[in-house]
Amino acid sequence: MREAAFVKQNKDKWATFENALSNKTALTPDKLSDLYIEITDHLSYAKTFYAGSNTEFYLNTLASQAHQKIYKTKREPKNRILEFWKTEFPTMFYHHQRELLIAFLVFFFFSLVGAFSAANEGTFVRSILGDSYVNMTLENIEKGDPMAVYKQMGEFNMFLGITINNIRVALMAFAYGILLGIGTLFVMMQNGIMLGSFQYFFYDKGLLWESVRTIWIHGTIEIAVIIIAGCAGLVLANGILFPGTYTRLESFKRGVQNGLKIMLSTVPFFIIAGFLEGFVTRHTEMPDALAILIILASLALILFYYVIYPKRLNKRPTP
Repeated sequence: MREAAFVKQNKDKWATFENALSNKTALTPDKLSDLYIEITDHLSYAKTFYAGSNTEFYLNTLASQAHQKIYKTKREPKNRILEFWKTEFPTMFYHHQRELLIAFLVFFFFSLVGAFSAANEGTFVRSILGDSYVNMTLENIEKGDPMAVYKQMGEFNMFLGITINNIRVALMAFAYGILLGIGTLFVMMQNGIMLGSFQYFFYDKGLLWESVRTIWIHGTIEIAVIIIAGCAGLVLANGILFPGTYTRLESFKRGVQNGLKIMLSTVPFFIIAGFLEGFVTRHTEMPDALAILIILASLALILFYYVIYPKRLNKRPTP
C-alpha cells in the first residue's frame, strides 16, 4: 500500500487517539485500548514499509506519548513476583503451546532413537554415557545396589551441583535458539538420545523398573524443564524467523523477552528437581508406592502449570 493511501485510511483513528491523549475527547477504556494496539501495529507497519518517513515519526511520537501517559505514574504492586508466576507468565505462555509441543516431540523422538540405537549397537551406550559411568554402574549392579551413584556425594553438594548443571543445559537450549532454532533442536536431540540409551541400558540388565522408580523421582521435573527450555529457544528462533507485522528487530526483541520469561518460570522447578535428586532419590529403599506418588505428583505439577493452567486462565472472561 502506498503511504498516502495508508495515511488516508487510518488518519481518523490517529486523530481520535491523539485527542483522547490530550483530554479533548473521552473514550471508553476498551476503545482506548483497541486504538492503542492499532497504533502500535501501524507503527510497526510504517517502520517496515515507510522507514524514515514523516508517518513513521508521527506514529512513533503518538505511541511514545501514550506509553508515557500509561506508565509514568504506574506503581509496581508489592506482590509483583507472585503476580508473574500466577498471571503474567501463564497468560503469555498460552500462546507458545505449539513451541512446547515441538520441543517435546523432538525430545521424545530422539529418546526412541537412543533406545533403538542402544538395542542394535553394542557400543552405543558407552559412546553416549562414557566408559567410566558404564563401568561404575556395572560394578554397582554386581554389588547389588545399581542406583548407588546417587549416594556417593553429600546431599547438599549433590543438590547444588545437579541444579547448576541442569541450569547450564537449559540455558544452552535457550541461547542456541539464536541459531534459528537449529541449536535448540540439537540440544533436544542430544539429551533425548542420552535418555533413551540410558534407560535401555538398565532395561537390558533387567533393571528397568528399578531405574524408573528411582531416576524419575527427580527426572520427571528435570527432563520436563529441559524441554521447556527448548520451548524458550524455539520462541527466540520464531522471533527471528517470523516477524509478522513487526520489524525483524522488534520481533527478535519480543522473542528474547518471552524466552527469558519462560526461563525465569523454570527456576523454582530447577530447585525442586535438584532437591529431589540430592536429598530424596538416594533413598532407594523407599516403598514403591511413595516413589510412584512423587513421580505422579511431579508430572501433575508440570502439566498443570505449563499446559492446563494457561488454558484455563485464557478462557476466563477479562474483567
